[in-house]
Amino acid sequence: MQTPETRRVEFLGCPVDCLTSGELLEELKSGILAKQPPRVIQFVNANKVAMVRKDAAMGAMLTRADYVLADGQPMLPMAALLGLHIPERIDGIGLMHRLLGLASREHFSVYLLGARQEILEECVRRIGLDFPGARIAGYRNGYFKEQEISGIAAEIRAAAPDILFLGMGSPMKERLADEWKDELGARVIQGVGGSFDVMAGTVKRAPRWMQRCGIEWFYRVLQEPRRMFWRYVRTNGACLWVFLKAFTNRWLVPRGQQ
Repeated sequence: MQTPETRRVEFLGCPVDCLTSGELLEELKSGILAKQPPRVIQFVNANKVAMVRKDAAMGAMLTRADYVLADGQPMLPMAALLGLHIPERIDGIGLMHRLLGLASREHFSVYLLGARQEILEECVRRIGLDFPGARIAGYRNGYFKEQEISGIAAEIRAAAPDILFLGMGSPMKERLADEWKDELGARVIQGVGGSFDVMAGTVKRAPRWMQRCGIEWFYRVLQEPRRMFWRYVRTNGACLWVFLKAFTNRWLVPRGQQ
């Protein structure tokens, strides 16, 4: 059995934990039942690789996380070309659904923080339909100021959720999980980005074949070209540049010159 130390590798300047979704869920379930300290889940994708390249604080937050997962199908073949084996892509919305399934089976409680109020209310309705065993500990929209965070953390702690989903963008969700994990009081804390919008049906997810081909980002560009085109040009380009440098260093530069 792998330990947290032996399963963690460095990939394109980011830590990544090499484990399957089944192994992850079993560990999280055991931690909740044993009432262990909070476990923070973070993700690595092209955008995160680009962020870490410019922001050392983001890299430090990833390193402190209990789990750092490869979210993005291209991460797996890129890692393989660098001699690393990441067994499975574990994406944010996919893991959220798996955790809701676990919550339904084990009657765990969940709290939703982020997005607009009407989006949250629709998510709560759908969770009640699709995951009837999951208990809703509470929910709050993501429109708040920095000075309100301590009060929100106290409210969440009072609700005592087993699982907390943070539906907000980067780096806010990473910072909130990293800096406030002990005050939030949840056993599992996962950032889910815009997954609440997908669950509520206001944003469509790419077809499964596009997800498998690693071009889910292109579907997002088609949906919101003005907002997403240049973002993906920048982040995907930066990630590709980091990968090409690592690939060149591994395979083309003589060992003595590395």
